[in-house]
Amino acid sequence: MFWTLFCIFLAACFAAGATGGLFPPGEWYDKLSKPSWTPPNWLFPVAWTTLYLLMAGAGARAGMQPGNGIAMALWSLQIALNGLWTPVFFGLERLKLGMIVLGALWLAVAATLVALFMVDTWAGLMFVPYLVWVTVAGALNLSVIRLNPEFAQNG
Repeated sequence: MFWTLFCIFLAACFAAGATGGLFPPGEWYDKLSKPSWTPPNWLFPVAWTTLYLLMAGAGARAGMQPGNGIAMALWSLQIALNGLWTPVFFGLERLKLGMIVLGALWLAVAATLVALFMVDTWAGLMFVPYLVWVTVAGALNLSVIRLNPEFAQNG
């Protein structure tokens, strides 16, 4: 049962992650000013693959527990918001709207983490790196807005 659930959750993660291939950063993003602490490009697929494996594991573990309704609903919300950010930020090139989506994602991930802890401690722990990564992503998104005020005016 665990592996069946794991595969379903992993498919949801990779569906959300597929937006990165559909809406790659592109030349416009390369031209933007970014903070010196911006992670190197190679780190993003490595980090997201690791995070998606952890997220799927957390979902599968919690999915097998009684009383998991809130945790599963929040897991669904966060993956939907996860899949939304890339098309908004890279596809529409809307930096401020991307920050709003990222703020909602951060809240959803934090709430999911708490709900997962209430159902299964290991599932909650598996979401900690994700919350850290989304925190860094939020700081990066905000920094890009601040460093590019002329571009951020349009959204």
